[in-house]
Amino acid sequence: MRWPPALVVPLLVAGLVACSHKAPKPPPENVNAENVKADQEVGDAYVYLLGRLLVLRQEQLDFQKEGFRWNEMLHRDVGGVSWANPNLDVVYSEAWIAVDERTCVVFSVPRIKGRYYTIQFLNGWGETVENINERSYPDRPAGRFGMCLKGAAVRLAPDIRRIDLPGRTARVLARVELGKDRKQAVSLQHQIQIRMTGTPRVEPVPVTPMFSNTRLPGVEAFDSAAVALDSEPDINPGMEPLQAKVRQTAATVAGDTAERERVDRLIRDKVIPQFMQSLATDAGTIRNGWSRPGVIGTYGSDFKARTRVNLAGIWANKPEEAVYFRSDADGAGNKLNGSNTYAITFSRAELPASHVRYFWSVIAVDAVNFRVMENPKKRYLLNKESKLQYGSDGSLTLYLAPEKPAGAPDGNWLPTPGSQDYNLTFRTYGPDQAVAAGNWFPAPVTPRN
Repeated sequence: MRWPPALVVPLLVAGLVACSHKAPKPPPENVNAENVKADQEVGDAYVYLLGRLLVLRQEQLDFQKEGFRWNEMLHRDVGGVSWANPNLDVVYSEAWIAVDERTCVVFSVPRIKGRYYTIQFLNGWGETVENINERSYPDRPAGRFGMCLKGAAVRLAPDIRRIDLPGRTARVLARVELGKDRKQAVSLQHQIQIRMTGTPRVEPVPVTPMFSNTRLPGVEAFDSAAVALDSEPDINPGMEPLQAKVRQTAATVAGDTAERERVDRLIRDKVIPQFMQSLATDAGTIRNGWSRPGVIGTYGSDFKARTRVNLAGIWANKPEEAVYFRSDADGAGNKLNGSNTYAITFSRAELPASHVRYFWSVIAVDAVNFRVMENPKKRYLLNKESKLQYGSDGSLTLYLAPEKPAGAPDGNWLPTPGSQDYNLTFRTYGPDQAVAAGNWFPAPVTPRN
């Protein structure tokens, strides 16, 4: 999950205008400024569209390879998820749901006490639109909840609490904290069930070209503009000009070979490199080498942040649920690499456990696809359930290294094999006021010999 400011496409275009006795020759800088502005608009349209295409890519993978069926809950095994930056502190259940004017989806939620849980609903742009849990519904956090299309004329049983969705489809992620009793967590997970009030009309999953993180689409992204925009409304206000620019660009490159080639060069040579660079440079607030997003889960007008999150950590939740910190470099600014040894030391007064209501964790993922890195111990995170040992002064030191450092407690060590660069994600679930207000950050990552 990566974050804000603006994407600038600084193209210097030489503009020559024929002389005319009827009109003075415009100054070259005006021509340049106009072309730069036009190219920046195309770049913004591309980044905006890419955010939707990233969700469509995951939706197609879910149905083609992950066994999804509409309105059926998939209860995953522990660690059994296949997306960027998974949360391995929890057991997941997943679904794609579809509703219409006459049909709702009813979720049965068991009573869960003493551990974190939520049932999160996201739309086709990666925006979190609802959470069912004890924080969102303190008066009745368990029971039956009817997810309905806004305005649908559906009569629900008196014991079903109605929740309106802004669109006809939604991605669902149910998370139940594993905690110390994994068997109980799995039992609770399987009690989260779906039933239908009817049979909704479900459109086929939109088909768009697949692509990898190492080769994002070029101008061909605009070939999918209509299906991407028409298949899911963007609930955020003020997006109409961007959508109009997407459609305009799509029409232009479809009928003009030379313009298609020019836009492709613009995207590949300028827009994509700057967008990828923004993963590190537009990171929100940075302290101790850790970045905290300016927006997450719901993005308002910040479509660029939304696209960054959809690339690097799809299905992010709202900050009321969790605050995420990211780092890809040590305290000196050098990229984290699996062949090196690092330590993160928290003083007794700043232990992460004292700043969360539920749990904290740190996970390492590769810097390209943001997936956990395999290691012989099959240990992919450190958290409050790890067999941590504290210093005599109450401090806590976590180690990241290809081999266990001499003198390091085994339970404090996260293996990082190989020589590839990687990123760290530090999660705080149920953050306290210090975290929520931006006054607490994890301790810096320090190189060790």
